[in-house]
Amino acid sequence: MNTRPQRVKTPRRALHGVLLLDKPLGLSSNDALQKAKWLLRAEKAGHTGTLDPLATGLLPLCFGAGTKFSQVSLDADKAYTATLKLGEITTTGDGEGEVLERHPVKLSREQIEAACAQLRGEITQVPPMYSALKHEGRPLYEYARAGITIERPSRQVTIHALDILHWQDDELAIAVRCSKGTYVRTLAEDLGRLLGCGARLSALRRTASGPVSVEQAISLDALAALTESEREALLRPPDSLLADWPELRLSSDEAARFLTGLRRRVAAADAPHVRVYGPEPQAFLGSAHVQAGELIADRLLSPAEVQSLMGTPAA
Repeated sequence: MNTRPQRVKTPRRALHGVLLLDKPLGLSSNDALQKAKWLLRAEKAGHTGTLDPLATGLLPLCFGAGTKFSQVSLDADKAYTATLKLGEITTTGDGEGEVLERHPVKLSREQIEAACAQLRGEITQVPPMYSALKHEGRPLYEYARAGITIERPSRQVTIHALDILHWQDDELAIAVRCSKGTYVRTLAEDLGRLLGCGARLSALRRTASGPVSVEQAISLDALAALTESEREALLRPPDSLLADWPELRLSSDEAARFLTGLRRRVAAADAPHVRVYGPEPQAFLGSAHVQAGELIADRLLSPAEVQSLMGTPAA
């Protein structure tokens, strides 16, 4: 007779929204997601792009209807603070790899400013081998650990801002605001190359993604210390990821038709992205674009999701 106690399965529930998490050092983005999902007992969840285990900071997590807009955060501009060790070049571009070269650091503030200026604007990057970018279904870092180098196509990225936060001896801290797909590790190596002494990343923290910032985020430890209702209260509405998009509000009849996916005539200028609402203040309906006077749906909430986010039961 089997007398082993039966494991009680934690019941999951439908939650809709976005949790801004301050990811700790050493934890993968997926591990952080699974811990938060378990703490909230959520049915459906996803993150908005991988943050390296050796990086800390903002990781927006999407739940339920919020997952429909995770791509918005993935495509958004990002902001980071990065600490560089000057005078050192490693196999991985950070402190985890083997040191390949060491050089004396004899620089002026003006030299560093000039090098930063050369990296602002549109630049070309080659993704590092030690990255999660996939090649034939496997991340590049697996090939790198096996001593295999894969040819990677270069990509255009935009560095909107690159500023010195602190500099002393061989330690340089910078603030970066950049387009999606930018590798700050590669940016650090490029800066070291321009300075003539080499550089590698020693710390990285994501501070913003689109309209949301790490100041609004909570740590996993702090989340675990809360009651379940307090955790749920931290969920922001899905449209928080679209807060910097123009808003368009529809009447009740037009809102109902829009939710079916029908194109609507609107008195609005063409726009690549708009967030769409019904007549009630909280009635977020989804994302769309306006083209030649027509409102064309991109991502729609279901009527049940709209009602749930408004705090009213589905009919």
